[in-house]
Amino acid sequence: MWDYLRLEVRRTLRDGRFVIGSVAMPVMMYLLFTNLGDVDGTWKTGSMIGMAAYGALGAALNTAGGVAEDRAIGWLRQLRITPMTPRQGVIGRALTGAVTVLPAIAAVMLAGALVNGVRLDWWKWPVIALVLWLGSLPFTMLGLGNGYRMTSQAMGGINMLCYLGLAVLGGLWFPVTLFPDWLQRVSSFTPTNRFSQLGTAVADGHAPSLAALAVLTAWLLAFGSYAVVSYRRAARTI
Repeated sequence: MWDYLRLEVRRTLRDGRFVIGSVAMPVMMYLLFTNLGDVDGTWKTGSMIGMAAYGALGAALNTAGGVAEDRAIGWLRQLRITPMTPRQGVIGRALTGAVTVLPAIAAVMLAGALVNGVRLDWWKWPVIALVLWLGSLPFTMLGLGNGYRMTSQAMGGINMLCYLGLAVLGGLWFPVTLFPDWLQRVSSFTPTNRFSQLGTAVADGHAPSLAALAVLTAWLLAFGSYAVVSYRRAARTI
């Protein structure tokens, strides 16, 4: 399984589409959003966390593309005749998504520190990165579920809808305080909104709220179940 993990991580990090979409694009959007007009340090910090979460979301969902392509070329069929068990294959894919999330988070946080001059207590930087990394797991499960269930053509559209829809509705691009009241209430139940709250809580100097942890856990269970059901369905057809 560890050899499989190393193979998939190298393959993902060498993919130009992944580097542009999940690493470069969030950095460029962050620098654009925080350098238009007169903005204060609070917005630069909040946007840094939101865009790091946005990059992590894209990297996690990117797992679907690799799974769908592997199904199309017969790679999953080949894996089934190796000594690696199906469970190890799924875990290896999930770990690949978890590892490839880190560059997206690190790139935006480096842009915040080195370009935008964001200043936080030293211990907050690694803790923010850690909570965002752990909090991205539900989206990795969503990506796996999409990849195992859909064809490459269908998966691209669904993944983009999930990516942009969850990012905007969750307030990763703009503060949810700009939303109408009813949309703010809807946003509070989205995994992306609670995901970014993990980082902002640490930046503000306190632990994430129980509500944020509860909502994220519920989505993790839902997306995890979706991934398992999708894998079992795919296993019957490959």
